[in-house]
Amino acid sequence: MAQGKRISVDIADSALEAIKALGAAAKQARLASGEGQAAAATRLGVHVQTIARIESGEPGVAIGHVLGLLALYGVTVQSSGPAAPS
Repeated sequence: MAQGKRISVDIADSALEAIKALGAAAKQARLASGEGQAAAATRLGVHVQTIARIESGEPGVAIGHVLGLLALYGVTVQSSGPAAPS
């Protein structure tokens, strides 16, 4: 199981990698904009810890917050279709 906040199900390694990649993309976009985590949190309407959790790739963050942060900085996500079971 993923480390950090406890979640109710095991998450496949490929999914954890995708979550970490989304967090890294969000962080890179935020830094490129010159904004700090506090500014991002204010714009998204969440606590600064939520921004840190997203950017670190923690799997327990609400998907709406993750996608919201990405959208703030113009990062789009494209699905490659269903993942194969692991």
